[in-house]
Amino acid sequence: MSQVVGNTALAYHRAWHHVDAQGRTLGKLAQRIAIVLMGKHKPIFDRGADCGDYVTVTNARKIVTTGNKAEQKMYYHHTMYPGGLKEVPFRRLMEKKPEEIIRKAVSGMLPKNKLRERRLQRLLIFENEHNPYQSNVLKRWEDGQVPGPSPPPTLPVGIRPTLHRRIR
Repeated sequence: MSQVVGNTALAYHRAWHHVDAQGRTLGKLAQRIAIVLMGKHKPIFDRGADCGDYVTVTNARKIVTTGNKAEQKMYYHHTMYPGGLKEVPFRRLMEKKPEEIIRKAVSGMLPKNKLRERRLQRLLIFENEHNPYQSNVLKRWEDGQVPGPSPPPTLPVGIRPTLHRRIR
């Protein structure tokens, strides 16, 4: 019996990513976080398998929105009592719970299925620069891009790619 760890086991390993939200646009940041939480950046991605990574976000209070969303956007929830529809403006939610804004944006970009809550548990948001999970972080997004696979290798000049046919 072999003791070698295969590529599949390494691919399913959950890495920790760190994102600094200072000066980033809310929607684009939420989209990239959702991709990592789902595991779409991995070659073993499967819609029915939970193979995503952990994401820690710092400086949630310094996130940017485009247009007039800061003044016009409303967040709604219902208390389940008659007439219990509550609305909270973006500005008030930013003052009280800035991490909730990012969590709601990412939640809206994840598929609505049984894996959604489990994926959101791996999203850790902090309103300032303090990150207690800093020692776990393996990858940082300096430019906001999701670290993906490396580009395909280029062939030397004069060499043409060959197509191999499978022999039956």
